Formats: sequence, structure tokens, C-alpha cells
Amino acid sequence: MVPKPEEINLLTGESDTQQIEAEKKPTSALDEPVSHWRPRLALNVMADNFVFDGSSLPADVHRYMKMIQLGKTVHYLPILFIDQLSNRVKDLMVINRSTTELPLTVSYDKVSLGRLRFWIHMQDAVYSLQQFGFSEKDADEVKGIFVDTNLYFLALTFFVAAFHLLFDFLAFKNDISFWKKKKSMIGMSTKLWKVKKALKMTILWRGLMPEFEFGTYSESERKTEEYDTQAMKYLSYLLYPLCVGGAVYSLLNIKYKSWYSWLINSFVNGVYAFGFLFMLPQLFVNYKLKSVAHLPWKAFTYKAFNTFIDDVFAFIITMPTSHRLACFRDDVVFLVYLYQRWLYPVDKRRVNEFGESYEEKATRAPHTD
Repeated sequence: MVPKPEEINLLTGESDTQQIEAEKKPTSALDEPVSHWRPRLALNVMADNFVFDGSSLPADVHRYMKMIQLGKTVHYLPILFIDQLSNRVKDLMVINRSTTELPLTVSYDKVSLGRLRFWIHMQDAVYSLQQFGFSEKDADEVKGIFVDTNLYFLALTFFVAAFHLLFDFLAFKNDISFWKKKKSMIGMSTKLWKVKKALKMTILWRGLMPEFEFGTYSESERKTEEYDTQAMKYLSYLLYPLCVGGAVYSLLNIKYKSWYSWLINSFVNGVYAFGFLFMLPQLFVNYKLKSVAHLPWKAFTYKAFNTFIDDVFAFIITMPTSHRLACFRDDVVFLVYLYQRWLYPVDKRRVNEFGESYEEKATRAPHTD
């Protein structure tokens, strides 16, 4: 296959890869397929002394069986299964002219009939993906989910994913998910769109139709706006230098395939950093007001579940380290929020992050009629 482009230091041009001859070849030769070596061979033998029904042999196991006739009884030889799923693209080694010897690790293990049939089906499924047009890289990532993850943890992940879908369905029926949709549509739903300094415009969503309400800021809302702006200012003083410094550090110490690769990586890290930035002002507002906004238990449970659901998938899906760390941003913020919820009283008059207030002061005297 075509070898992966070597990673170099963009400033010095130094490389620590084994493809030394690649620098001597013309550029067109770098796009040609070369031979690769698999350094690992995994052999599995079924250890179960299982008696099959000769008239209804399972098709998945039958193609791996070799029969012998001993008198009137047909026996099958020990079933040998060569594990192809454990061969990852990232483990392949390029064979060049300077190669004189290559490592080979042969592993042998016994396998039960049920586990054998499971791996046969998984191997066939990955092969079917390639037949449907999946690239070798995409199929290799699917293999990594099953090979690099404990089967029990993988089963737990599937169970959590199914439970998450059910929870989303129930939340939608109870209009909890509506808050989530509104937040994604108007950005920060707790923010009130200013027309003038003393005026506000609130966007309410009734299905797909927006409604606009005009009014004035209350004293609590003015304080919230002031503290929110103050938090964003202080946090930007910290994050801007960190993003620039991180980009410079990676340029000096980390090897990349090209300048474009470094630029994309720097922008992605900046997106992760500012995503974390936009989560923190609410904690600062809680600290300054010494209170937390009221959140119904249904919405609170939904928020807690969605906060930690990403952590499960972060351990089984192949992803860059920066993205894996970004999955834990919500956890940090939510844990601090839980501490504030324990420390400060709940103010039902405050507008929560979903744009709702559960106790409002009367703006005029009640009618005596």
C-alpha cells in the first residue's frame, strides 16, 4: 500500500522515521505502493469438545472445519482461526532496500466456540464494509473498536448507547429536549439580545416559529450580564496566550506532515479551548451572586446523563488526544457546578441556562376586583 507521509519538524526538516531512502526518491515515487510487513501473527484454536449435528452444521464455522472419517464416525480436526482483526494498519512496517531482518511475534491462544463465532462474524462484517466502499483506514478504525476494547466494556457501551436513545425519546416527550434545541439555535439561551443598554429582546421558540418579546432588564439580569462580560474578559486574557503559546510549542517540538496539518491542529485546539471558555462564565456568575439558578430534577438528570455519556465513547473510539481530553471539559464544569449547588442556595428568580425562571416578583399590585 502507499506508505503514510513521514512526519517532520517543519522548522528544521528533521525526521526520525525509518524511511531514510524516501528522501532520495523523487516525489512521484512517494505515492507508489510499497511492501509492508505484519509483525504479529495471532493463532486461535477452539478448545471446546463440542459435538455438532452433521445435518445442520453452522455455516460460519463449517468453512473452518476439516473432516476425517474414523470408522463410522466423522471427526473434525481442531479448528484453527487466524485472527485478522488484530492486524492494524498502524502496526504495519515498511519494507525498504536497507531492511535486513524483521520482527515476528507469533501468539497462540485457545478460544471457545461462542467467542470463535463472534470473531468470525466481526471479521466478515469488516470485510463487508470494504466491499461497500469503506476505505481501508475507515475499516481499520472499526476494527480498533472491537480489538482494542475489552468485550465486556464494549457490551456496556452498547447498553449505555441504547439507554441514551431511550432517554432522549422520553426527554423529548417531556419537552426537556426542547431546551436543548433552543440552546443550539440561539447560541446562549440565557443571554438576552440587547437592543439598547436598558432594553432586551427575548427569543421564544414555539415549535419552529420564533416569537419575540421586548422588555427591560431587571436588576438581577443586569448583574448577571455584567458578571458574564467580566468573566469572558478575564478568561480571554488567559486563553489567548495559551492558544498562541501551544501553537508555537507544537511547531517547535512536534513533528507534522505539512504546514497545513499544523495549522488545522492549532485551529482545532483553539476551538476546544474556546469551547471550554464559554462553559465557565456561568460558574463565575454563580460565584459572584452566591446562588445558583433553579433547575428541575428532570432537566438536571438529563444534563448529568449527557455530561458523562461522552466519556464512555471517548475510551473506545480512536481519536486524537486533544479531542479525547475535550470530552472531559463538561465533567470538570459539571463537578464544579455540583459543588456550587451544594454551597450556595437555589434562587428560583434567576433565569437558568435554558432561559426559564420559576419564580418572578410581581411588577404591580394585585387587582382588588
